[in-house]
Amino acid sequence: EVQLVESGGGLVQPGGSLRLSCAVSGGTDGIGRITWFRQSPGKVREGSASIIIKSRSGVAVYDDSVKGRFVISRDNVRNTVTLQMQSLKPEDTAMYYCAARFPIDAAWNTADTYKYWGQGTQVTVSS
Repeated sequence: EVQLVESGGGLVQPGGSLRLSCAVSGGTDGIGRITWFRQSPGKVREGSASIIIKSRSGVAVYDDSVKGRFVISRDNVRNTVTLQMQSLKPEDTAMYYCAARFPIDAAWNTADTYKYWGQGTQVTVSS
């Protein structure tokens, strides 16, 4: 069974940076994509950044709201996926989850297509 464990959340001032990590373990051989989602109180869970695991280049995609500020990367040796967040804004405040799915012909940011989820890590951007 695939297990995902997030770490690295916390409180940061606007304009600051945080680095989130997602440790992946278990039966990971079939995993095709890992995505960072976030959810604020009263809002739907939305995809922030996603990366293909099995491709040689590790193609990444981003939501427009984080493009140019967030970078997702993978380490297939350590089985981790990292989200480097810069120029953080108060509207980035949310619970951040990493999620994994098998290869499927579906949009990367469709939460219902992800079978495995971590427990989440809170990011708060406030002065």
